[in-house]
Amino acid sequence: MPAAYERYLVPVVFRPFAEDLAARAAALRPRRVLELAAGTGVLTGELLTAAPSAEVTATDLNEGMVAFGSARVPGAVWGQADAQRLPFADGGFDLVVCQFGVMFFPDRVQAFTEVRRVLAPGGRFLFTTWGPLGRHVFEAALQAGLERAFPVDPPRFFRTVPHGCAEPAVVTADLVAAGFAVEDEQELTLQGRAASTADLATGYLTGTPVRAAVEERGGGPAVRAVVVEEMTARLGPGPVTAPMTAYVFRAAA
Repeated sequence: MPAAYERYLVPVVFRPFAEDLAARAAALRPRRVLELAAGTGVLTGELLTAAPSAEVTATDLNEGMVAFGSARVPGAVWGQADAQRLPFADGGFDLVVCQFGVMFFPDRVQAFTEVRRVLAPGGRFLFTTWGPLGRHVFEAALQAGLERAFPVDPPRFFRTVPHGCAEPAVVTADLVAAGFAVEDEQELTLQGRAASTADLATGYLTGTPVRAAVEERGGGPAVRAVVVEEMTARLGPGPVTAPMTAYVFRAAA
C-alpha cells in the first residue's frame, strides 16, 4: 500500500500541499520539528529542504509507512507514534506539523492536548485538513465511481474520514478545548495534475484504506473498470488537472 500511495497519489494530491506547508513552517524558523502522520515522507522531505537547519522527527502510526518513509527520506529521525500518546517529553519541540492526518485521530482533543504538551511555550502547531468532498474533484469522481460499482453499500471512507473534518469551526473548537490559541485559519485551493484517471483510480484503490473496503465487498478488476470509466467520464482520460480544497491551521501553545 505505501508504494502505490507514493507512486500514484503523492505527486498529484499531496506534494502541492506539502510544498505550501513546508514554506509556512520554514517562515516560523523552527529548530526542533515533530511531524505527525508523516506517511511516506512527502512533507518530511520538503521540510528538510525548506528548513535545512531544523531537526525533524517524523512519525506515523503505521509501521509500513515508517519503514517506507525512513528509507525514502533518511535525513529525518523516524519512529512509530500514536498522536494520542506521544512518546516524547514535555516541551521538546517548537513546531509540530501534520499534513492531512488529524482527520484520522479518533479523539482529536486528546491528540491536540498531546501536541500542546510536547510543544515548548509559544510553540506552534501547523496542519492541514481537507475541505468538503465536493471540492476535491479527483476524490468526488472516485466516490461517484465507487457508488456506481456498489449501489447498495458503497465504501464511505472518503466521505467519513478524509473529508469528515471539513468544518473549520469544529476544528477550531477542538484546538481551543486542548488549550491552543488559534492564530490563523485559511482556505487553500491548489491544482492537482495526474497523467491519467486510470493511474488515479489505481492509487486510490490500492494505496488507501478503500482497498480493504472493496475487498470486503468482493470487489476485483470489474470494480476498478467501473471506477475508471466513471472517473474518465467526469474528468477525461488524462492528463487531467483539477482543484483540491483544504484548510490550513496555525495555533500557538
